[in-house]
Amino acid sequence: MVASIYQLGYKKLSQIIFEWQAADRASLLSLFIVLEITMHWLWCLFVWLRRGASNSYVDMTLLYPIWLIITLMGLFFWWTVGHLSNIKNDYQRLHFWQIVLIFVYSLYIAVVVLVMGHSSLVSGVSLVGGTMLAMMLVRRRYIWKAFLIQVFLIILVTLLPYAGINLPSMRQLNITSIPAGTFSYQTYNEITTIENAIAASIFQDGTLSWDSINEIRRSSAFFWRTTHLYLALPKAIFMVYVFSTILLILDDSKKEIIQHANHDELTGLKNRRYGLTQMQQTLAHLTDTQDYTVILLDLDLFKNINDNYGHDVGDQVLKEVAEILKEALNDADIISRYGGEEFLIVLPDMTHSLAMTIAEQLRRDIDRYVLQVDDSLSFRVTASLGLYTLTHTERMRIKQAYAITEPKENTAQSKKLQTIKSRKGKHVIIKTSELPKTYLPSDICQRLISIADKALYEAKDRGRNQVVSANEMLAADKSLGSIYSA
Repeated sequence: MVASIYQLGYKKLSQIIFEWQAADRASLLSLFIVLEITMHWLWCLFVWLRRGASNSYVDMTLLYPIWLIITLMGLFFWWTVGHLSNIKNDYQRLHFWQIVLIFVYSLYIAVVVLVMGHSSLVSGVSLVGGTMLAMMLVRRRYIWKAFLIQVFLIILVTLLPYAGINLPSMRQLNITSIPAGTFSYQTYNEITTIENAIAASIFQDGTLSWDSINEIRRSSAFFWRTTHLYLALPKAIFMVYVFSTILLILDDSKKEIIQHANHDELTGLKNRRYGLTQMQQTLAHLTDTQDYTVILLDLDLFKNINDNYGHDVGDQVLKEVAEILKEALNDADIISRYGGEEFLIVLPDMTHSLAMTIAEQLRRDIDRYVLQVDDSLSFRVTASLGLYTLTHTERMRIKQAYAITEPKENTAQSKKLQTIKSRKGKHVIIKTSELPKTYLPSDICQRLISIADKALYEAKDRGRNQVVSANEMLAADKSLGSIYSA
């Protein structure tokens, strides 16, 4: 697949990053280079068409060989756009041409920066922006080596004039008052100083007249600064667009990853792992007066549905039951698919009596629902529910009991938290209010679910399609004791 400029949209860039092969990405990098070289070629054409006006501040003897080099480079990189896509199955050749592509471009852009005035704006965009863009498309180790080569060339180009070596530059100044011993090559800051002096000499009594504006327009300072903007800004804007698009892609990918990690693909409910995580978090944020209810819901004789009607019908049942649960409960409640045909429902800040009412209503909603498979087949499903409410008094008792029976290692660690030794050897005393609060045991969630599960099995034993309260079971059988003895 040969790259084209129509592949720079949001959706296409997403495919490039996550789906394209290495050869196609390298081909797209070649296309980017062709676009940049085209801008350089058009600049040479503009200078040539205005050679009468540009002759005073552009070295026309260098224009023609540079123009020829730019043309040859454009043809070469245009050829690589198609060539790289045709060798996607030959990895050895692909790696070779990636190296050639990066090496030739590094030399080319170094020459362009050199002969067009050594602007820090152009070199900065090419060095940093070009490197980051290329790292998305070809092997990063190749780009890293090319980056180091570019840095070396910049340092070399900066130091050579001070060693008495004149470097070629298309830039000419339109004054003759520069000292005769000055090197033909000037760094960007030095040339800026000279340009400011030239510009200052144009003004009379600090007033900017129309004649002065026309003079500035004809000066080399205006021409070369606009040249540097022309060479750097479109490239910078393009790179900002690409990276902003990449960030949007990554944000969407992050949302998608989180969605797959936290939700059950079939029902759209939270999955077991995420449901337990949310359960742990809501338990930690309860106030001292709030009760907490856990419900396990299991579809009755679900295996028979799969056996008699097929797994597709079974999947349809699970999805429609999930919709019933989502419609009946609110956003504050936690609904997750616990496994198979079993659902975990957590009702934070919910008393036992109200939770029993809600559970009974869920049972009735499922019982009344008629599943229409096709025109000739429809049936009902039923559900059994086991419920347990952790009252606020029982929760506080567990907290206190857990704090007393906490292992000695944890107690010693808590004491260490009271005194923190700083790097300077001083001790900082933490106030009691800043110490961690007493937490519930780490297995509290599984314990609550286990109690609700016993009530669920009791509902099955009693004939299914009913709600059983574990709280009532514990109250009726004193031998079961509390949650941590049942």
